Parts: sequence; C-alpha cells; structure tokens
Amino acid sequence: MATDTLKSNTGASGAAGHTVRRLLLDNGALSALVVLLVAMSLLSSDFLTTQNLLNIGVQAAVTAILAFGVTFVIVSAGIDLSVGSVAALSATVLAWTATSEGLPVWLALVLAAATGIACGFVNGALVSYGKLPPFIATLAMLSIARGLSLVISQGKPIDFPDSVSVLGDTLGGWLPVPVLVMIVMGLIAALILARTYIGRSMYAIGGNEEAARLSGLRVKRQKLAIYALSGLFAAVAGIVLASRLTSAQPQAAQGYELDAIAAVVIGGASLAGGVGKASGTLIGALILAVLRNGLNLLSVSAFWQQVVIGVVIALAVLLDTLRRKAGSGAAAPGGSSMAPGSPGSGRKGAGAVKFGVAALCVAVVVGAVSYFNSGPSGGNTKVGMSLSTLNNPFFVQMKAGAQAEAKAAGVDLTVTDAQNDASQQANQIQNFTSSGMKSIIVNPVDSDAAGPAVQGANKAEIPVIAADRGVNKARTATLVASDNVAGGRLAAKALAEKLGGKGSIAVLQGTAGTSASRERGAGFAEGLGAYPGIKVVARQPADFDRTKGLDVMTNLLQSHPGISGVFAENDEMALGAVKALGSKAGKSVSVVGFDGTPDGLKAVAAGTLYASVAQQPKELGRIAVQNAVKAAEGEKVGSTVMVPVKVVTKSNVADFS
Repeated sequence: MATDTLKSNTGASGAAGHTVRRLLLDNGALSALVVLLVAMSLLSSDFLTTQNLLNIGVQAAVTAILAFGVTFVIVSAGIDLSVGSVAALSATVLAWTATSEGLPVWLALVLAAATGIACGFVNGALVSYGKLPPFIATLAMLSIARGLSLVISQGKPIDFPDSVSVLGDTLGGWLPVPVLVMIVMGLIAALILARTYIGRSMYAIGGNEEAARLSGLRVKRQKLAIYALSGLFAAVAGIVLASRLTSAQPQAAQGYELDAIAAVVIGGASLAGGVGKASGTLIGALILAVLRNGLNLLSVSAFWQQVVIGVVIALAVLLDTLRRKAGSGAAAPGGSSMAPGSPGSGRKGAGAVKFGVAALCVAVVVGAVSYFNSGPSGGNTKVGMSLSTLNNPFFVQMKAGAQAEAKAAGVDLTVTDAQNDASQQANQIQNFTSSGMKSIIVNPVDSDAAGPAVQGANKAEIPVIAADRGVNKARTATLVASDNVAGGRLAAKALAEKLGGKGSIAVLQGTAGTSASRERGAGFAEGLGAYPGIKVVARQPADFDRTKGLDVMTNLLQSHPGISGVFAENDEMALGAVKALGSKAGKSVSVVGFDGTPDGLKAVAAGTLYASVAQQPKELGRIAVQNAVKAAEGEKVGSTVMVPVKVVTKSNVADFS
C-alpha cells in the first residue's frame, strides 16, 4: 500500500513537472518572462519587493487592457492603430461630460464606453463595407479621435470625477485597482475567445476569411462587432489611465497602440490571423512592463532603454517563431481556424484555463526567487530624476547640468525620459519611490498628472524637487524654475519694440496641454496687451519640435505672406520658422524664441533669430540636484528657487554665452 502511495505521489509529481515543462516549452513568451524576472531579481535587489511588483502590475494594466481588445482584431487578421487615441478620447468625453457639462457620473461612463464602441464600429464599417485596408482605416481613426480629444478639451487637461478616480487608487491601501480591472478584462477576453460564437468567428475569419464566408459566417457583421469590442476595451483602458492621473489628458496614450500590438505579438499571436490568446497577451504586456521597470531600477540610460526594449521584443518573437518551426506540427497556441459552432478540438475554455495557469506559474516563480533574494538595498545616496523629454536640447542641457553636479557631489543620479507621456512619468516616479531613492527630481510632463505619483513619494517620506514646472495636488520640497509667464511677457516686449509697436505676427505654440506652453502663451498674450498695434494673425501648435515648426511656418506663409514677426514658445520651433522664412529671417521678419539653447544662441549671434528668452537649463539642473541632496539630508530648502530669465539679442549674446 505504501509502495502504491509512493508511486502515486511520484507519478503526480512527475506529471506536474511535465505539465510545467510543457507549458514553458509551448509558450515562448512565458519562458521569456520567467527569464526576465530571474535576471532582474539578480541584477537589482529592489526588483522583487512587494511594492515594486505591484508597480509592475499597475504599469502593465493599461497596455494589457488595450492589448486584449487588439487581440480580437489581430486574431481575425486585422490591425487597430487607433486604440491609443480612442482611449484618450473616451476619457476626455467622460471628464468633460461629468465636470464641464454636469451630467451624472454613471451617464458620463456610459457615454465614454459608447464613444469607444462607436469609434470601433466606424473602423469596422470602413474595413467591411468601405473596403479600406485595416491599417488605413484605423490610422484615419487615430487622427480623428486624437483631434476630437483636443477639440473637446481645448488642448488642456480636464479634472476627472473623484468617484471614477478610485479606479486608479488602491483597495486597503495596497492592492491596486488597475490590476484588478486588468484581470477582469483579461478573463472576459479569454472567455470571449474560447466560449462565444464571436470568438470562434474571429479564429475562422483570421484562418481563412473566404472559407468562413462560404461556411455561412456573416463576415462583415462579425468584423463590425470585433472592432467595436476593441473600441470598448480601449475606452476602459482610457478611463483607467485617466483615473491614475486624476485628469483626462488630450495627448494621453500616444504610441500605446504600438505597445498593445507588441504585447499581442510577443504573446504568441500571428499578424496573419487565426492565432492568439488572452493569456499570451497578458504575458506580453508584463514583459514590456518588467523591462521598463527593471531598466529604470538598473539606472540604464534613457537612450539605451529604447534600444534594449526593441532588441528584447525582437528576440522574444524570433525565439517563439523558431520554437514553432521546431515543433511537432501540433496546432499553434490560440487555435487554428475553425468554423463557427465547431467543438474547437478540445480547446473550448482553454484560453481562460491557460490564462489562470500562466498567472499562477509566474506567481510561483516570483515567490521562489524572492525567497532567495531578500537582501537589503544598498545604502548609497541615490537621487532619481524624471525629465519630461530628452528629445529637446533644453532638457538635454538640464540633464547635463544635473549630472555634472551629481558627479561633483558624489551622488548616484538616475535620469529617465518620460517621452512627453504623463503616464510613463507616473510609472518612473513610482519606480523611484519603491527603489529606495533618497530624493526625487521631477520635471512634469503635466503639473496635474504628476500629482498622484508624487503623493506616493510623499507617503514614503521621500522629498520631491520640482524642476522647471511645478507639481499640483501634491507636496514638493521646493520648486526650481524660471518664470515662464514673466518670460512670455519679456518676449512680447522684445518683439513689439523691434517691430515699432505695429505689425502682424504669428505664434508657434508648444505641445497642447503642457504647462510650459500654457504659461508662455499666457505671458506673451498679457505682454502684447500693451501694444494694440500688434495683431496676431495665426496661432498654431508645432509641439516644441523644429521639423514641425518648419512645416507649420511654411504653411502659414502661404496664407499670411505679409507677417513681420514670429513668436515661438521654444527655440526649436523658432529655428524651424527661421528655416521656413529663408532670407526673410532677421530682415523683413523678426523671430523671437524661448529657452536660450546653444543652437538658438548661435542663430541670435548670426542675426537670423532676433532674440531668445534664455532660461539657463544647465543651471536649473545643477540647482535641482543641490536642493535634492539638501532635502535628502534633512536640511531646510526654500519653497521656491527662481533661476533668472533674460532676453538675449545680438548685442549681448557673447556675454551670455
């Protein structure tokens, strides 16, 4: 009897081991995730802390929810590039209707969901009845939805209703609600794929659309439903994202459609259609979140992070492809094409089961590695710095000044690039908070959106220094900044005096919704009020970008060839305008920029740029680090440290440089 029991236990153990082994072998994405978890835990003792693991879950949530919806489309051999913009539009509709229009929150939620469904329905109609390729149809919707979001919000963030913002909070003070929403939406996606008529239709259409049509499937109607489902999931993702930031950002979720598609493909789906599952998509989203989180903790350069993420994504898909080719010829994960109503060759319910098994497997591995890696964090003075973007010379200079000061002070400084994404910046601040930073410097993408993440640092008693832009709805030790409003007034005065108090001018605005653009624009408008002879004939956004500044200025010259002046809210756009003006720049047309970047000062010295309002970005970075070190050591710092701005013209540019 004992022998039989022993054999039974051994057999059960062997069977369990075989099951886990087969699960890893049959799912390259899960294997890649396990390898990443082990590697990150060995490289950083901060990685497997409870708080950091919860951060990873939160940071994966929005991408995963978007990706679940995209899975439906990719399984049916389509593509949806509009989900990021639809997410932003849905959140904007909710915030606008609930706050500005005063509708009940429940009705605003219904309208937000309906917005997502409507956008998806239009995509499906364009693909099915308009015969547009999915790439073109959804690319058009990407632009339409983003534009509508900006129109409704007027380019400004809208406060989110408190009753909905709980979706971005925690239960019991520790369990993140976004993670729960992600799990619920994942289970719904798995059940739709495995147990519903429309789920089986997705596999049939993706496997062979013509065969599905000949078998009696109403392909056009099914595609309408498939894209509508994608839009609904995008709306949920947008609501969760806005809840985390406590505001609807019209520029939110830019580029998220690419992350969603990457998560689906990493998870084992085929862009050719007919293959895909919710569990794989979840694993793909987790891989992206683990990569970004781990690279932050390891202080990898913000520039190199993009390279590493791209390489790992390519390797994960390549290894999965090689595994499939070396397989025994069994059906690919997620199922092959099958006619609607067929038994599914035993795969009925497999999506939901594998979803749970994959999550359980990951949890077991994390727990095991955590047990063997519970050493304390290092005791070095560490400072984290999150910059709004490093695709701008101004912030590159701020980074250089901060790094120089950190090196001189013997401080371990980690600099991250938020890429003008408020959500990504929130993730970075959360990572800094959980990784034992002594203080944090944040240059907000948006002052309101940075608030919730900074509140987390406040709870952890980590001092936060705001650089260049303030943080709202949270406590900061000090603000190190130039006065953007005062700088705007100075720019208006300089340009008006150069034009003799009269003339027609154009204004190139920065990224819609950013505090820098709002403040500089407001200061310029205020300063221009003293010169009634100056008329602003055009205001157009160029997103703080030189190339866009060139394009926008070229277009404006077609309709306003007689302008005599240009104000650009940063030097990059001003330099683009100078290029568009050609020989007119510095002669018949005077251009004023903002920031005092090296290229801007060179243009001032050459006479093509009349003036630039210089902010001294290196000094901003240097002083921010100084105050971060003082705050970390418990020293008192001033509530505000203002770095002087100055109008630089050809007459004083040599002295300023």
